[in-house]
Amino acid sequence: MPIIRTPEERFANLPGYPFKPKYLNVNDARVHYVDEGDGEVILCLHGEPTWSYLYRHMIPPLSERFRVIAPDFIGFGRSDKYTEQNEYSFDMHMNTLKVFIESLDLERITLVVQDWGGLIGLGVLADLPDRFSRLVIMNTGLPTGETAPTKGFLTWRKYAERTTDLPIGKIIQRSAAPGNQLAEDIIAAYEAPFPTEEYKAGAQVWPLLVPINIDDPGAAQMRKSKEVLMNWEKPALVAFSDSDPITKGGDRFFRKIIPSAAKEPEVIIERAGHFLQEEKGAEIAQKIIEFSLRNPI
Repeated sequence: MPIIRTPEERFANLPGYPFKPKYLNVNDARVHYVDEGDGEVILCLHGEPTWSYLYRHMIPPLSERFRVIAPDFIGFGRSDKYTEQNEYSFDMHMNTLKVFIESLDLERITLVVQDWGGLIGLGVLADLPDRFSRLVIMNTGLPTGETAPTKGFLTWRKYAERTTDLPIGKIIQRSAAPGNQLAEDIIAAYEAPFPTEEYKAGAQVWPLLVPINIDDPGAAQMRKSKEVLMNWEKPALVAFSDSDPITKGGDRFFRKIIPSAAKEPEVIIERAGHFLQEEKGAEIAQKIIEFSLRNPI
């Protein structure tokens, strides 16, 4: 199980990311996380192929009222990385997040998820529902294997499978809404965790781990998550962007199955692509603050 660690100098002076790194050992790997502010916990989970840098616009305003925790999944950001793709699995990521939550003894969590953060976060919520008090669901899905994935996702999956050295920065730039050009130093910050191809095994394999058949690893857990969400009475806010071909329509799915989501305003983040936290982070943070104030724990 070869493990490598991105050199610290790769993370020096990243624009808009002044947060002090914190670390937690989970089994044989070191997991990095940001931990800012005090009070109720807001747990922000990133997806593919990003890291906690994605939440840099949201952490400052949220941390004025709450304790904001944003970990990097193993294989991403400042967290350790396995060099072999077969070391990454749905269960590995779920178990890592469970240990992370239990080790920090996080309770009354407002869970903020997007992309793969939704699959793993909602998967863990199904097993530890009492630790969560609110949900914020953005640009993600619940692939149970019962319905066909979108054409946009299948195109992305095929691209990831065929591309041996994923161009991380270009992927994030191409996922932005039309007209939203990222600066070169921002693209470089997203590429910082991956100095060479061997650091990208986790990013390379993650699209292939999404369950697309009913018996794929993780599919049963996604079905369990769906059952839990269908009976979820605690507050839930669904906020999808208007320019993401991969998750388009997923907001209607979550609003339909989660009873409490129908009680919240319908939120569409305009002029934002797949990584809506990058393009509209401050706006989303304000939506979360308003949502939390409407629904005190």
